[in-house]
Amino acid sequence: MSSRPAGFRGTFSLVLMGAAIFGCAAGGQAQGDGNERTFPQSKATIEKALKEMQTAGRLPLLDGFATSASHPMERYQRGYYQSKFQVSAAPTGGSIVRVSVQVTAWYADPIASKSGYQLLTSNGRVEADLLDQLGDQLAAHAPAASPNSTANTTAAGPDSAANASTKAANPPVSTEPTIAAPVPRLPEVRGNYSSSLAQSLAEQEKKGSQTGPTKIEDKSAGPLQTEANSLEEILKNQAHPKNLVAVKKSGTPVVASASLSARTLFLASAHDEFEMLDFNRDWVHVRISGLSRGWIWRNNLEMPDSVPESDVQPIAPPVPTAAELFHVAREEVAPFPGDWEPLRGKRVKIVSVEKTDENAKDSGPALKLEFAKSVLDTDYAELAQKAQELAGIVVIFDSADGGMIAASFATLQQWKAGTLSDAALWHQCFFDPPETFTGTGAAGSP
Repeated sequence: MSSRPAGFRGTFSLVLMGAAIFGCAAGGQAQGDGNERTFPQSKATIEKALKEMQTAGRLPLLDGFATSASHPMERYQRGYYQSKFQVSAAPTGGSIVRVSVQVTAWYADPIASKSGYQLLTSNGRVEADLLDQLGDQLAAHAPAASPNSTANTTAAGPDSAANASTKAANPPVSTEPTIAAPVPRLPEVRGNYSSSLAQSLAEQEKKGSQTGPTKIEDKSAGPLQTEANSLEEILKNQAHPKNLVAVKKSGTPVVASASLSARTLFLASAHDEFEMLDFNRDWVHVRISGLSRGWIWRNNLEMPDSVPESDVQPIAPPVPTAAELFHVAREEVAPFPGDWEPLRGKRVKIVSVEKTDENAKDSGPALKLEFAKSVLDTDYAELAQKAQELAGIVVIFDSADGGMIAASFATLQQWKAGTLSDAALWHQCFFDPPETFTGTGAAGSP
């Protein structure tokens, strides 16, 4: 085997020595990019810091944080992120931290039945911000340098002096990290944003004021400032809103118009908030997103403090209750008397209801629905015992202004189990004719 020239061996040794010095100098900072970084701290220290961090929460917006290959991003809303950290010991000391983020969001499809939560692809900004937060957390808990370290070095003896001479001859490579574009921190409470972005901008503005007119213009300052201004505008618009309504219970339907027979757009979750555009005694008109609008039953919402409990003044004499206006005249088991797919051709329990006073004024849709709900609630026990024989319950109001309400056993079962709200129950029932129970758009209390 031919030997390498002596000059080559000397040059190769210098390269190795330089690499070793660079590695030692850079050991005090987190290294790596993307979803993985190396930190000089031990695995136990990093795991302790991770317990103090927020690793999941709601995204303030989806654009710029996630992507979808199947649908336009403007159809997604209510984004959430969930992160998972893996910590392992690095071969050269310290620890390797890898983070993976899962982003989910509600997809509003034009066909309501196809709407639902879907998994999106994170573009890496959330991961980078979480690793930045971890670095800040570790730096905040790092022990401060001793003020007597200079004196100790001087009194350490000849060996220390020799080491100082060696360091002077071979100055260490600078470990000052480069400043990357900051990423907004992702808080769990909606409407609040991390101060990391504002802090980084403040530092850059401070540096700019110190540098003066002779400083070199940073080409990345323009896009960074634009992004900051955009987030500040969003924060300003969302700060202390006074016209938001919040959903009380999951499964609350958002419908296309103020009617119990209206098409359901989607089912809202508990604590979902919408901008209120208008309201009446029974319905609230809300903005879903962009130009999309919908209606929600008022009793299912937490209204703003500025809105009174009811915009209808009490009248005298008091309006009689549903139990005083109606009574059950007869009950029978027979085939379903209408044309509705869930009960077509099936045997049902038919409850005929009459007015207590035939000369009484038109009771309106509100009290009819209230009495029908009490009948469904009372007769459900018998229906559950005869589920193989009966497919549902039909309530018929036997009067000139009457009508029919039909509910299937499956719908009533979900309602009694608490998985369907009262408003959702009505949206899954059959009304004949629908206008009898919706009036001019205000239906009865579900």
